[in-house]
Amino acid sequence: MTGSKPSDADIPIDVVIAWVDGSDPKLAEKRNRYIGRSDLPVSSGAHSTRFASSNEIRYCVLSVLRFAPFVRNIFIVTDGQDPGLHDDVERYFPGRSGSVRIVDHQEIFREYEECLPTFNSITIAHMIWRIKGLADNFVYFNDDTFLVRSITSEEWFTGGRPVLRGRWVPSAGPRALWNRIRTAFNRHIAGRHDFEPRASFHLGQWNAAALLGFRYRYFTNSHTPHPVNRKAVGDFFTKNEPLLRENISYRFRDHRQFTFISLSNHLQLLSGNRNIAPPAVAYLKPENRGPGYIESKIDLCERDPRIIFMCAQSLDRCEEEERKKLFSWLDGILGL
Repeated sequence: MTGSKPSDADIPIDVVIAWVDGSDPKLAEKRNRYIGRSDLPVSSGAHSTRFASSNEIRYCVLSVLRFAPFVRNIFIVTDGQDPGLHDDVERYFPGRSGSVRIVDHQEIFREYEECLPTFNSITIAHMIWRIKGLADNFVYFNDDTFLVRSITSEEWFTGGRPVLRGRWVPSAGPRALWNRIRTAFNRHIAGRHDFEPRASFHLGQWNAAALLGFRYRYFTNSHTPHPVNRKAVGDFFTKNEPLLRENISYRFRDHRQFTFISLSNHLQLLSGNRNIAPPAVAYLKPENRGPGYIESKIDLCERDPRIIFMCAQSLDRCEEEERKKLFSWLDGILGL
């Protein structure tokens, strides 16, 4: 009797979504106790827009159910909150509500409770691999990211390995050096003894790459869903537990942190994974844009079949009419 290796379509895939409702007064009060001052920059992760919700999570979850029906479970990671999606899921996808589960921070931070509460998306991402029952192959979403057309599992995992969406770019070492120079100047010459550089999207990725021995270039990821192999990151953190503990100790984003997805991607590259693909994303940041901005992005998605994801950042900071345009289009493609 001979066996056959399971195809990519047979391998269980779960989705993990990080979500927070910043309008919750209990969460806001908890966050304000730890801020300590009100002039922190947006990049610190303390600004209210990083916690605001315009119900993007609804479209994120429903888009996965509509366009990626092969996904086994959807885990929504949050801090004592519930987005209240049960009725919508049952209405549009009868029988699937049982596959959507709320995961509290207490579950993934077990044995690391001293790091709670945390308001740091980088810190939270580092713990999602610890979700109970999570598949070895999972896809990490931010709640402002949606699918806009049907996909197959091979868009995320090919040959059982994650598909890495992004590109190679030169080392961010010079930027890191400049940060050190600015810090020294401000603390020792300008008298700003509490000066800290702003956390950076790219430096966080570079910190992960440099940690793993990359010197001259790194693989930068985009604002897309991120496929992850749970075993690879779990094995790394088991062997480097003090590194994990240090990196999750920051309650707000910090320039010294490395990002979870960059670590995962560079571990894959070191292991020989060459499943590299373009981002395939339409990126929206509609605050203070001119007329027609939302329509142009929608038109781009409709015209270009290569686009399978949309990321819409800071929708709370754009006009209500513009949000309605986007949500109306999403309602249409999702059949809501």
